[in-house]
Amino acid sequence: MARSRLLPDNFTLTLLAVVAAATLFPSSGSVAVVFEWITNLAIALLFFMHGAKLSREAIIAGASHWRLHLLVLSITFVIYPLLGLALRPILSPILPIELYLGILFLCALPSTVQSSIAFASLARGNVSAAICTASASSLVGIFLTPILVGVLLNTQGSSGSTLDAVGKIVLQLLVPFVAGHIARRWIGAWVDRNKSWLKYVDQSSILLVVYTAFSAAVVGGIWQQIPIKSLLILAVVCSVLLAILLVGTTLLARKLGFNKADEITIVLCGSKKSLATGVPMAQVLFSSSTIGPMLLPIMLFHQIQLMVCAVLAQRYAERNDDLPPELAPRQKPAP
Repeated sequence: MARSRLLPDNFTLTLLAVVAAATLFPSSGSVAVVFEWITNLAIALLFFMHGAKLSREAIIAGASHWRLHLLVLSITFVIYPLLGLALRPILSPILPIELYLGILFLCALPSTVQSSIAFASLARGNVSAAICTASASSLVGIFLTPILVGVLLNTQGSSGSTLDAVGKIVLQLLVPFVAGHIARRWIGAWVDRNKSWLKYVDQSSILLVVYTAFSAAVVGGIWQQIPIKSLLILAVVCSVLLAILLVGTTLLARKLGFNKADEITIVLCGSKKSLATGVPMAQVLFSSSTIGPMLLPIMLFHQIQLMVCAVLAQRYAERNDDLPPELAPRQKPAP
């Protein structure tokens, strides 16, 4: 029997298991130092593989659709952060400051890549544009996210050098990404053939960062500082935030005159936030004592967006309209 789209996927279940393991068996002392070094290497490998996977054809495909790309990037890096700031009067009284700052971090992140493209394809959206805009969001986020984090968190009284943050991101994330993209000339065909199992390299890197982050947070007393009630409120806040963006992107796409296929791509790419990028960025940007609470919002938001967008994509796919062949999904032959 197929698993319901409303149930957590295997990766999310594993993520929860890693948080539980960090809670029960946190690393500390010299062991934590070793884990931190391994985590930094894993992050470099993660972004090296991202660069190796991104073909130049994917960058060029749909690039001429500049209005769509500009709108998605504006939603991701302008509307989301402004909404996070606008919600401060509502969220500050009901959430610990650490979780509200985590919401702001979430709002500064780029869109997802793999799931945005997959959902756009399932929903019969403009897939080539989804490939281009999701990839552009991920690449722009390497530069823009640390700047936004510096601006957003400094408005809340947090300290830190934005320039230093950008430098760390460039060194630890962009350099491996560029190296991977250059290496694609030699390893691209191998990467394309082995995508089915290479995804586990990505996931393992994320799980390692989460374990290291939550180990430090547990040692620092995260579960004593954040009660269950706050986590439940956070889940509601993430759901409401996603709902606002889904409705808003839909209305905006229609107001600006985009066709249905483009609307789908705008909604499914513009409303999403990337856990795969957020976790390693948090490791670079924040101290070990604060990274745990910073990651809780994006971890919750990740699962909520997957469940909601899976249902939404299926609803889109069931519509009756005439699409050009290149946008229509491939149908499996009848047995």
